[in-house]
Amino acid sequence: MFYFSPMTKTITSSQLLGEIGETAVRLRFLNMGFQFDGRSRLEAGVDGIAEVMDKGKPLARMIAVQVKATESSHYASEDEAGFSYLLRPADLAYWQGSNLPIIIVLYRKSDESYFWKEVGSDIKEEERRLQFDKMRDVLDPNAVDRLAALTVPKAGFGYYVPPIGGGEEALVNILPVKLPPEVFVSSTPHTPKRAAAILLDGDGARFDWVIKGGTFWSFSDPRETVCKDIVDLDQVEAIETSLLAFHEDHDEQNNFAFLLRKTFDHQVRNELRWSKDRKLFYVRAPAENTSRSFSYEASKKRASTEVVNVAESKTDKAKIEFVRHHAFIPRFERLYDQWYLVINPTYFFTTNGFIPHSYPAALLAGKKRLDNSASLRGQVVMWHRFLSQSEQDESNLFAKATTEPSLKFGQPPTVALATRVPEDVWGSQKKPPNAIDDAQELLFE
Repeated sequence: MFYFSPMTKTITSSQLLGEIGETAVRLRFLNMGFQFDGRSRLEAGVDGIAEVMDKGKPLARMIAVQVKATESSHYASEDEAGFSYLLRPADLAYWQGSNLPIIIVLYRKSDESYFWKEVGSDIKEEERRLQFDKMRDVLDPNAVDRLAALTVPKAGFGYYVPPIGGGEEALVNILPVKLPPEVFVSSTPHTPKRAAAILLDGDGARFDWVIKGGTFWSFSDPRETVCKDIVDLDQVEAIETSLLAFHEDHDEQNNFAFLLRKTFDHQVRNELRWSKDRKLFYVRAPAENTSRSFSYEASKKRASTEVVNVAESKTDKAKIEFVRHHAFIPRFERLYDQWYLVINPTYFFTTNGFIPHSYPAALLAGKKRLDNSASLRGQVVMWHRFLSQSEQDESNLFAKATTEPSLKFGQPPTVALATRVPEDVWGSQKKPPNAIDDAQELLFE
């Protein structure tokens, strides 16, 4: 005969707490205007999927959510400002294969607190401790824009930002170029390399010209400059700029774009230097270890900025750590019947104003992390003022009068955006230092 003792099933307090945490987080997302769908009991590291909505309209923008609940214990290193949280290696390994952005939400039952943090795909196992800011990383309606921004693709030709917030005006970082009316064309027996050597051996040299296939192009008449030594003088002819500027052949367009770059280089040679390695222009320092300021009319008021900034050592004021120069990567582009100069703002670092810094990547990355869309907008406006001023006053960096043909630059265009772009989209993503410049977009808030 066998005897059986009746046994009842038990749900542990840990299981109950987990259910309470997931239910509480789901309710929090719903109150914030998101959809939230829980996963099945077979989940292995994602408790639910949050979907961004705009006034009740689903946008098919998903975020994977893992909930970690606790009763009342303090988090590691917790103080009034924040705390840290150590991710489990198994969870991290699972999340890194996700095709959705992943966040972890920490729910503490005793004080009904909710904190969240993105788990980036670039987190390494040895760097799996997340640092939470108790002011910034609260899961509440103030986090809606940041959460929505996680769903924005960070690659491709463009992307749509979920319409969280009102509209605004955006500035496009392109300057319309007013071209000189004529281009001087001539035959030449020299290659570009040989022509440059001839000019360098002479009394002076200038390089606001291009040579291709035995043909010389320049906006300046070579008969009146040192370029007379490299062309067939009896073959010089002035033709309308539009005949070359808007040629349908792509090779001719590329050749004209190169002419614009060479002309621009000559035009700004006294104020800007060209970095062959970085392919950018940067503001010249007035003297060794000397700052330089530029005053200009900004959008609403007069502004001034240090276009050359000398950084002193924090421990030894007599020592210079580096010199930071305002800079930009140029690109001339034709859009329909208009040429533009694309301004990609950045910085160039030297040791004393003249010698390039040996390790600029970390300095550039640190400065770029501090830049937001407002500062980028300000730099575009500054560069327009810098390049377009013609009056000879104290703030004019092109103070020397010239009768030479030159490129003129119009105002950067603006576009009206129906929605506000969350600030996080512009500068919060981790990138290797050499990829930062490539990530700049054409639109600035």
